[in-house]
Amino acid sequence: MSAEQSEPPGLSPAIGLGTGLNAPGSDDLLGGKRTPSMAQDASGTSKARPIDMDDIEPVNTSRLLTKWRLVRRLWDWKPKSARYDPQNPPKFTIWLNLLFGFASCFTVSNLYYNQAILNRIAEGFGVTFEKASSVATLMQAGYAGGLLLLCPLGDIFPRRPFILGLVGFTATIWLVLCLTTSFTAFAAVSFLAGFTTVTPQLMLPLVGDLAPAARRASSLAIVVSGLSLGILVARILSGLLAAYTPGWRNIYWFGLGAQWLVLALLYVGLPDYPSKNPGAAWSYARVLASMLRLAVTEPLLVQAALVAFLLSAVFTSYWTTLSFLLSSPPFGYSNLVIGLFGLIGVVVILAAPVYSRLVIDKVAPLVSAVMGVTLELAGVVVGTFTGSYNVAGPVIQAIAIDLGGQFTQIGNRAAIYSIQPNARNRVNTAYIVFSFAGQLTGTAVGNRLYAQGGWVYSGSCSN
Repeated sequence: MSAEQSEPPGLSPAIGLGTGLNAPGSDDLLGGKRTPSMAQDASGTSKARPIDMDDIEPVNTSRLLTKWRLVRRLWDWKPKSARYDPQNPPKFTIWLNLLFGFASCFTVSNLYYNQAILNRIAEGFGVTFEKASSVATLMQAGYAGGLLLLCPLGDIFPRRPFILGLVGFTATIWLVLCLTTSFTAFAAVSFLAGFTTVTPQLMLPLVGDLAPAARRASSLAIVVSGLSLGILVARILSGLLAAYTPGWRNIYWFGLGAQWLVLALLYVGLPDYPSKNPGAAWSYARVLASMLRLAVTEPLLVQAALVAFLLSAVFTSYWTTLSFLLSSPPFGYSNLVIGLFGLIGVVVILAAPVYSRLVIDKVAPLVSAVMGVTLELAGVVVGTFTGSYNVAGPVIQAIAIDLGGQFTQIGNRAAIYSIQPNARNRVNTAYIVFSFAGQLTGTAVGNRLYAQGGWVYSGSCSN
């Protein structure tokens, strides 16, 4: 058999398949035309010849550049009301405040959609419940990483493109959660989505920058209430859609639509405020180092962060052990009834902005923080020592720790945002990291104490 006959038809010794990239008349990957790369001798045998680079037409990049310029122009476009004029900066209106609250609600919801449907996720991917629960853990871990590594950059970058970029990126990768059949991909993207779902913690310092001092606390309360509502909405909607619609992914499709709606509203309504530190040649390491320095050298921030840590631990300890109490004698409530206790949070959502407007805006932030801690302490005492035999005790405790925690948080934020106006994102990051650490501590310690001594034992430690 000759050499020519031993080769598969159309296979070139030097190039590859005759129908491949270098086949006569085929297109280059980038769109340029190649001239035939095969020549024939007198016997008709095809022989490879070197490609002459002069034979390749140059890639037409003008069309790509035109498309890129169009995308940049659309991204950089701002409505007249959102353009920044140093002589007449955009006013912080109630509508802008409500937009921030709405955006906070439906971005923080990303972190909680999965918590009520972990069993359905396990069934959908054919994995154990323990493995499915790692999705919630990874998303919370991603959020913690984003708080620590992304939020401080709000003091360096202009806020509008930074916030829009994070929301747009999260909304884009969210489609993977709606479609993927790979549990590994689902878990990995959940972590990444949690990492970039930090826009509410960028909006809170922005409110501190923009709101008039006379109504700063009430403006912060609207955004904080949006955060609380987002947690409630996510848990209720995910449970309802999983129970009454065919597929568990419907809540993820809802989340996808909500994020694109938030992006569209922010694109139109978020003013283009300049960077807090224009022209500052700061390295990323220096930004993080300055945040750590603030966390240990500013007495007011240290005090607020420690209070946030302790109150967050009390809050999560209560809510993680409540289901054990209510499902056991003498109550024996169903999961549905236990879940309805979450609606108590509506009281907080409705009351916090009103209270902030009437009280916190008119008194020193420290007074509000002390009032909140006192209310929370009273609720814990009542709930701990009456909750074992009367359901009114846990109800009173839930209202008290929710309201007291919100009042303390709003007062603390109003106070710490006065520390360094050009470092409010770093100050907020230090504060929220302590709060998040308190939540993790309360969950772990509360469950262990309840297992050792029951409801009164775990509640007494909260006192």
